[in-house]
Amino acid sequence: MTPILLVEDDRSICENLTAFLKTEDFDVTCAPGQQGAAELLQRRTFALVLLDISLADGNGFSVCREIKAEYGLPVIFLTASSDEYSTVAGFDLGADDYIAKPFRPRELVSRIRNVLRLTSGAGAVTKLGDICIDTMRGTAAKNGCDLNLSALEYRLLLVFLNHRGAVLSRTMLLESIWDIAGEFVNDNTLTVYIKRLRDKLEDDPQDPKLILTVRGLGYKLP
Repeated sequence: MTPILLVEDDRSICENLTAFLKTEDFDVTCAPGQQGAAELLQRRTFALVLLDISLADGNGFSVCREIKAEYGLPVIFLTASSDEYSTVAGFDLGADDYIAKPFRPRELVSRIRNVLRLTSGAGAVTKLGDICIDTMRGTAAKNGCDLNLSALEYRLLLVFLNHRGAVLSRTMLLESIWDIAGEFVNDNTLTVYIKRLRDKLEDDPQDPKLILTVRGLGYKLP
């Protein structure tokens, strides 16, 4: 399912839109305002943002500006505003589309798919604290400096990102990276690569804050 962030402070709209979009193979996560959206964007990876202009805290224009500057994600404005100023302001900030409420759900789905098709390759940057991972370019940088990850280190990082918050056993990790290094991947190799990844990602590899050891179970990215 395609992950979408819906920034909307009307609970009924969130519930109804989430239920409908799920039937269209979209996985929707809702945020009621600017702060909630910022927190989710730091923790999760999304393909697109549906954004209301009028929010309980802040406004959609500010959120759009931050999303475009920090993550490069495609944005569709959802708003009751239909005046020319709002439309122009939204597009000036880099919005990819604009649909006025009330809208027809199937029209929205069509707009979403169209934007995703036109912006394929956009929205590829994931932030992990002061680390930025660009999945289109296959790079990871910390404070603007390339981490120079090997293919196996990068694949291991992606596995953690794609299962953020979940505990991953060593067996699961080995199976996930097997096709990168083939016969050279074994339990000892995994230990070595987790150490190398921590050395590059962590401020203090001896006291990791990103790749955590869950004793007796495996590892997780919080």
